[in-house]
Amino acid sequence: MMDRPLQGKNAIVTGAASPIGIGRAMTVALVRAGARVSMVDVNREWLDQTANDIREIGGDDSVITVLADVSNPEDAEEAVARTIEGLGAVHILLNNAGITARSYAPDRARFWEIPPEAWNKVVSVNLSGPFYMARAVVSHMLAQQWGRIIGVTTSMDTMYRPGGTPYGPSKAGHEALIATMAGELEGTGVTANVLVPGGATNTNILA
Repeated sequence: MMDRPLQGKNAIVTGAASPIGIGRAMTVALVRAGARVSMVDVNREWLDQTANDIREIGGDDSVITVLADVSNPEDAEEAVARTIEGLGAVHILLNNAGITARSYAPDRARFWEIPPEAWNKVVSVNLSGPFYMARAVVSHMLAQQWGRIIGVTTSMDTMYRPGGTPYGPSKAGHEALIATMAGELEGTGVTANVLVPGGATNTNILA
């Protein structure tokens, strides 16, 4: 078995910077597997700190940072462009960025108690964000006839749990989006798949 099976591959990980996030752990795993990673996040302080930590593992050129809001289509385009400029190519997109409504609505609120702005904010990050990022990168992947689009979602129990609006529905939508992408990309060398973390405990969002 190769010790660095992703040597020569470049990845984008969204939501990569949180000190207690799955994105950070996946970035570390990718770097240890030989990939270089473009870390995309909305928090500059976390980006700088986490990138410095990971460079101690993989070296100075193992990661680059991009400050971007994936819910903004212009930011998504810019994130991909800056990654290609900085790394030369993109082979893997890991759509990991996600939020809950905890900052915008009461915990475990019923759907009629969810303010429209809370719904819109969560859906814009958890569903529109993956669409914008995939849309921005897919032409590059198609041109090189190789790419992996991976969507981080959640368990079916979390998707359909009462009191889980809008987080659960947004993740269910992400899975439907990935299924559509997979069918449309068939035979191109680019694939789309879902990653469902199970039992993650060192984050502020449990799968």
